[in-house]
Amino acid sequence: MAAFLNVEHSLTGRRWIGPSAEEDRLAEAMAQHTRLPLPLCRTLVRRGVTAEEAERFLAPQLRDLLPDPLSLRDMGIAAERLIRAVKDRQRIAVFGDYDVDGGSASALLLTWLRAMGRDATLYIPDRIDEGYGPNVPAMAGLAHEHDLILCVDCGTLSHEPIAAAKGADVVVLDHHLGAETLPPALAVVNPNRQDEDGALGHLCAASVVFLLLVEVNRRLRAEGVQGPDLMAMLDLVALATVADVAPLIGVNRALVRQGLKVMARRERPGLVALADIARMDQAPNSYALGFLLGPRVNAGGRIGRADLGARLLSTEDAQEAASLAARLDQLNTERREIEMRVRDEAMAQAEARGLDGPLVWAAAPGWHPGVVGIVAARLKEATNRPAIVIGIDGAEGKGSGRSISGVDLGASIQRVAAEGLLIKGGGHKMAAGLTVAHDRIEAAMERLGELLARQGAGASGPADLKLDGLLMPGAATPQFVEQVEAAGPFGAAAPAPRFAFAAQAVSARRMGESHLRLSFGIEDGGRLEAVAFGAFDGPLGPALENPGANRFHLAGRLEMNHWRGQSKVQLRLEDAARA
Repeated sequence: MAAFLNVEHSLTGRRWIGPSAEEDRLAEAMAQHTRLPLPLCRTLVRRGVTAEEAERFLAPQLRDLLPDPLSLRDMGIAAERLIRAVKDRQRIAVFGDYDVDGGSASALLLTWLRAMGRDATLYIPDRIDEGYGPNVPAMAGLAHEHDLILCVDCGTLSHEPIAAAKGADVVVLDHHLGAETLPPALAVVNPNRQDEDGALGHLCAASVVFLLLVEVNRRLRAEGVQGPDLMAMLDLVALATVADVAPLIGVNRALVRQGLKVMARRERPGLVALADIARMDQAPNSYALGFLLGPRVNAGGRIGRADLGARLLSTEDAQEAASLAARLDQLNTERREIEMRVRDEAMAQAEARGLDGPLVWAAAPGWHPGVVGIVAARLKEATNRPAIVIGIDGAEGKGSGRSISGVDLGASIQRVAAEGLLIKGGGHKMAAGLTVAHDRIEAAMERLGELLARQGAGASGPADLKLDGLLMPGAATPQFVEQVEAAGPFGAAAPAPRFAFAAQAVSARRMGESHLRLSFGIEDGGRLEAVAFGAFDGPLGPALENPGANRFHLAGRLEMNHWRGQSKVQLRLEDAARA
């Protein structure tokens, strides 16, 4: 297949791939059958949607897509135990992970319990002092004071800590990859248990908790008891799904779509305060969840108090919400500064080691464990390879990894741990964590690279840029953007449509240290503005800042830019090539 616009090697080193002849044919047939705009039909075809499915895809109904909670093992046991704890006024503790998914899942339970007239103890472990997941002292202490401990977004591999919870029942609500044996909990509800079929493996922990509450409400209703309104809690599920980079397919897409509508009502004090401090001046979308709200919720777990995010998401007090949001915003600013330093050092180290293998990795003393995951994501994006970044503290290193599509990082890390090269490790396909002895880092990374190579990691250069079609600047109207957005929400496994603009005359100016603002157009074809964030961190900025008489093919995603009460279309520029 010929490269789109003959771009074999763009400024960022990528080959452009446009719609195939078959996709064009199917899109045109869909447009005739449905009377939907052709660019939208192209996007639907690339999602694998048929003309007959288009209407349902554009208006997904949660009632049609929500799975039966009882399709997950141990769900019935977990539901009955939670109901009994509520009825008998037992003491309940929620042990959550310190990230957005863990905080959202914890807030779901706290909100539901409060609506049922019950309070629960929230326990979020400290990332540095306690590490990820349940630990023996914490679980033993909670068991001494509580009858039921709900472990959310963690616990599937925590055999010893759960065994230490003597005198209390433990229910695990998780989505991380399970081992061959399960911990000694009363129930382990996890779509990624080894004995599950994987059909719901794309759910995040907050979605697992949501399904539990659906089943609990169903059982209460059968007894004549009306449970809390779960639809009003879908804002938390949407936030967790997007921030945890869960694929926006199937029920996940419906959960996020409905959750965004709930969030737009501005009824949850914590999210209202966070949106205001992040200066969100438009209806929430998946970009806002992933890049504005999510990082701020995460900031407490990364470099501050681990429970700040969950407390913000679960509070009903607007004043407390404003205070917590301000603290998280401040921590997020500090996190960005720390991340920038670690990112520069990690990239330099990885480049010196070589970026053409199946795994890109870096390790050094003093790197804050709260930012190694974000830096790993940056390395992955820059190299199109799985990436691991490890912060060393004394005799041990704690690392985090991010993977690329089609390469299961969590399973490979779990295998390296089972072989004894890691102290511990696990996660899911796209993200994982590990602890490794300082003197075994090299050997562990070499072995991990071997396992990833078998899955195809490192077999290609920068990822091909897939484009949905060619546009003229004048065609990029607000109405057009609205039509394309109907195929959303966009995110992991459902990327926003990208469009190309051919042979454009460009004028550009630098914004700050690394960003670029552009205006482009051709004679009688209208003009359009564009922004390229981080353009001067790579080749785009230097090439486009002073284009001279050169013309460029431009590629990126269209969006609405809201500024000072005005809205207009702009291109989020991702790549360019000399025409």
